[in-house]
Amino acid sequence: MPYQPTDQDSAVQSFGPEEAKAAPELRPVLLTVMALACGVFVANVYYNQPIFELLLRAYPNAPSTVGLIPMATQLGFACGLFLLIPLGDRMDRRRLILWQAAALCMALISLATAPYAWVAVIASVAVGITGSVAQQIVPFAAGLAAPDRRGQVVGTVMSGVLCGILLGRAVGGFAGGHWGWRATFGFGATLSALMWVALWVWLPSSRPETRDTYAALMKSLAALWRDEPRLRRATCIQAALFGSFIGLWTILSLHMHEAFGLGAQAAGLMGMVGAAGILIAPLAGRIADRRGPYVVIGLGCLIMALSYVVMGVWGSLIGLVVGIVVLDLGEQAALISNQHVVYTLRQDARSRLNTIFMSGMFVGGAAGSWAASLAWRTGGWPTVCTLGGMFALLGFAIHFYGRLGQAR
Repeated sequence: MPYQPTDQDSAVQSFGPEEAKAAPELRPVLLTVMALACGVFVANVYYNQPIFELLLRAYPNAPSTVGLIPMATQLGFACGLFLLIPLGDRMDRRRLILWQAAALCMALISLATAPYAWVAVIASVAVGITGSVAQQIVPFAAGLAAPDRRGQVVGTVMSGVLCGILLGRAVGGFAGGHWGWRATFGFGATLSALMWVALWVWLPSSRPETRDTYAALMKSLAALWRDEPRLRRATCIQAALFGSFIGLWTILSLHMHEAFGLGAQAAGLMGMVGAAGILIAPLAGRIADRRGPYVVIGLGCLIMALSYVVMGVWGSLIGLVVGIVVLDLGEQAALISNQHVVYTLRQDARSRLNTIFMSGMFVGGAAGSWAASLAWRTGGWPTVCTLGGMFALLGFAIHFYGRLGQAR
């Protein structure tokens, strides 16, 4: 039986005549530039994962400080989402994106030249904060699109984000394995600078959508969180699942070196198997349209938990590859479906809903990264797999409890 949308779902699909007139045609070249920029910018957040072993060797006297780098990047990204994304509602988005992208280039240069581990941690926070510029581009692309093409445009730009997550690991591992970890971040700074030039050429200006003060915008986030229980539930579920997901990638290079004698390049190439996540995204969206997003969310949680059973029990390299494919499938299916839920809540506050959802998600990623590092030091790979499975089951428990509450 096809999924029957609620009144709130239908409200999101309706557009007034003024909005229809205001939405200009989004040219293919501009859409391509925006999708590429999203991929390049978000990749910088993930460069440190496959080269984590190289960072430990670079600062042998500060292993605990180096262990903070992946968490610091994810936490910085969450702060950028929470503190900077709402500005897109009251500023010219072109100016905001260009300033934030320029700051990202400077943060990457600082990280590439960091002389001490604590400097690298601070620079990683700055990379995370400024790397959130990708999430400035997504709502901008949606606003530029005609109403009847908005879903297609957002899907295209989000595909750029997903490709950036994959390429961030692959490029980071390749560059780190061949030229060292400093070259990895230098390469990221170069690509980001090139995308800054492309955006400066192609990106149009925009009119502010509200005259509310920054304080008023931030205050409205608390009201949205209080008034929308489905937003709270979707955010908590995705935070748990993303913590599970990021925890694996934080430790993967260490496990591959210890178990198989492989280095950072191989760990980065493992990210390419996540292409399955991009392939599953449209299918997950179609299933959510037909059967409802909640079915896909629950299934995604269970698939992720199963992936850790596979990786924990099947100790070969093939078992690791299979587990990563299954993990990416579950994570992407749940993410698309949770976004489906969130974007049907309030059309007038879509950017701020996205701020809350993505901020919570990356806070979960930071917690998962920190917890996985601790689990690796205390119990090795079996403990990491147990932790990842527990995060996924926590997401399922939140989902299941919420569905029971809705049924009652």
